[in-house]
Amino acid sequence: MIVYNLSCARGHEFEGWFTDSATYDSQEQGGTLVCPLCGDSKIRKAMMAPALVSSAAKPDSVAAPVTPEAKANADAIRQYAAGLRKFIENNAEYVGPRFAEEARKIHYGEAEERHIYGESTVNEAKELIDEGIEIAPFPVDPEDMN
Repeated sequence: MIVYNLSCARGHEFEGWFTDSATYDSQEQGGTLVCPLCGDSKIRKAMMAPALVSSAAKPDSVAAPVTPEAKANADAIRQYAAGLRKFIENNAEYVGPRFAEEARKIHYGEAEERHIYGESTVNEAKELIDEGIEIAPFPVDPEDMN
C-alpha cells in the first residue's frame, strides 16, 4: 500500500491510497482521480514530507490507526459529496441567504417553480419543514469555511 499527498488544480490537498505506484499512474492517466472537495479531475502529486521515526517519548494514549478500508470509505463519501455538490451547482439556481424566502415563494406559487440552493439558519430550515416545504440540508463546503 502506498499513500500519496495529492492536490487538484484549485489547490485542495488530500491523500490517495494505492496498491502501488503503477495503480496511481494508471488512475491518473485514465482521469479517474477526482478531488473530494470540488470534483476537479486535474490531480497531481503534492509535496510530501518523509516519515521520520523519533526516539522522543510517546504519548500514553495513541489513537488507533485508520484502516485502509475505513480510509477508502471516508474518501468515497467525500468524493460522492463533492460530486453531489457539483451536480447541485450545475442544475440549480443559487439564491444565497434568501433561500428560505425564495423557497416559500416557490412553494406558495408566488415565484416560478425551479430548483434552488443557498443558505439558511437552522431555525429557518425547521420553519420550512414545519410548513411542509421540502428541503434537503447539505453540509457547508469546507472550502467556504476558510
